[in-house]
Amino acid sequence: MPLNKRTLLRSAAACALFAGAAGLLAGCSKEKAPAFQGVDVTGAEYARDLPLPDHNGQPRHLKDFAGKVVVVFFGYTQCPDVCPTSMAELAEVKRSLGADGDRLQGLFVTVDPERDTPEVLKAYMTNFDPSFLALRGTPEQLAAVAKDFKIYYKKVPGQTPTSYTMDHSAGSYLYDPAGRLRVYHRYGSGAQALASDVKALLQTPAS
Repeated sequence: MPLNKRTLLRSAAACALFAGAAGLLAGCSKEKAPAFQGVDVTGAEYARDLPLPDHNGQPRHLKDFAGKVVVVFFGYTQCPDVCPTSMAELAEVKRSLGADGDRLQGLFVTVDPERDTPEVLKAYMTNFDPSFLALRGTPEQLAAVAKDFKIYYKKVPGQTPTSYTMDHSAGSYLYDPAGRLRVYHRYGSGAQALASDVKALLQTPAS
């Protein structure tokens, strides 16, 4: 039986309504990427792992912290200002998260393994948060990791052989709960900006 004009118009209207609804649902189903306060480095092909022992002597990899937001910072314990400021801000962020603070893992990678012994690193981490871990490798391991993370570090001689300082890159790498590098925070961004991005990453699925 041929379709009359009214039937055709009704069918066309129904199709248009369905198409519009489908488009709306498709739009709603797309996961909106968070607007980060730091530098969005999602999809980066570097800084994929940290194969170093922690201050307790346990070998570590980023996959060990699946389900958590991981913040990685490179520094050294005798750093006068940048390193303690960055770690203090990270500890402040963890406290601000309340119960979600257990899902934030701070990792401090020493660029001065000569002076930063496991005992020194453990005491240093405890000053900020007992759950934070310090990673310490051999000079060869450190060089490999620093290259992968695009980190610069260099010993600057002091008045005595043990009074040297370390020039180094200052910034934090943020990983989502699935272990993917997502954000880079330059030194000086502040605890509030860091907290904002950590909270956004905590909403990311762990798989």
